[in-house]
Amino acid sequence: MKKHNFSAGPCILPQEVLKKASEAVLNFNNLDLSLIEISHRSADFVDVMETARSLVLELLDLKDKGYSALFLQGGASLEFLMAPYNLLPEDGKAAYIDTGTWSAKSIKEAKLLGEVDVIASSKESNYNYIPKNIEIPGDATYVHCTSNNTIFGTQFKTFPKTDKLLVCDMSSDIFSRELDFSQFDLIYAGAQKNMGPAGTTLVVVKNDILGKTGRKIPSMLDYQVHISKDSMFNTPAVFPVYVSMLTLQWLKDLGGIKGIEKINEEKAALLYGEIDSNPLFQGVANKEDRSMMNVTFTLTDESKKEAFDKKWKAAGISGINGHRSVGGYRASIYNAMPLESVQALVDVMKSL
Repeated sequence: MKKHNFSAGPCILPQEVLKKASEAVLNFNNLDLSLIEISHRSADFVDVMETARSLVLELLDLKDKGYSALFLQGGASLEFLMAPYNLLPEDGKAAYIDTGTWSAKSIKEAKLLGEVDVIASSKESNYNYIPKNIEIPGDATYVHCTSNNTIFGTQFKTFPKTDKLLVCDMSSDIFSRELDFSQFDLIYAGAQKNMGPAGTTLVVVKNDILGKTGRKIPSMLDYQVHISKDSMFNTPAVFPVYVSMLTLQWLKDLGGIKGIEKINEEKAALLYGEIDSNPLFQGVANKEDRSMMNVTFTLTDESKKEAFDKKWKAAGISGINGHRSVGGYRASIYNAMPLESVQALVDVMKSL
């Protein structure tokens, strides 16, 4: 029996994507060669890369709007450094909103390159809410936020209105809901939360914001270098890019972001509805800031833990233990998570 995979990442992927990817590992494009042994300079893989980058801009409605899509390596963790390297002048200031572990890590890296002003934080409440009414300093070059907080289960519903550059780490909710993506000057996202396997990182950047810091940027950290080489400056992560391309095509066929958002809303409503109506459970995040991707909750009666754990494991449910910094449970319901799996978890919760 295929398990109901609620893992926070690497993420669940559509079954049809896994099937096509596995076939390509054995024989890609009827070449009698594996995808992972062909040259990344071959016409077959160049087409994969171009298709993947084009699908990104199409799904985000950013085609012909002056943006480039890149597939890089190093995860969002490297982007914590690349973003300030490419955007922050040596004498400049960056404004950061601290809403969780990954925000804190991005702040740490940015401080290596210049002045960082943490303009809002929910740390004092163990990150269980999203700060509101945020004042942005006039001397900031850019504002950085993390759209969805995987560990704590919070999510920005609206974003700061600013005339500064707006940078967003969307690793765990990219492509999950409709937004005006043109409000962002730089978006980055590790693939392994909602787009593909670990090993590649999506960067979407407005071209005309680059090259203005006065810094000498190492080639591998320079967005302009990667743009000029069409994400081929060094050998790309061939397999993760291919699987991401398949996932993006799957999403397009579903009706794009508009189509998947409706499904995601149904899944979240089902699970949060049970949490709110069942006296044995309670949510962790403030209701108005709840994530549609990562649902965090606890038992109200810890004496029920052994029985609950036994039930969900017997039901073929996997990956719902909460992060150590929050405790309780976390159900990650990314794009590829079917409604039936969420229903399976809700049925177990009802039976406790």
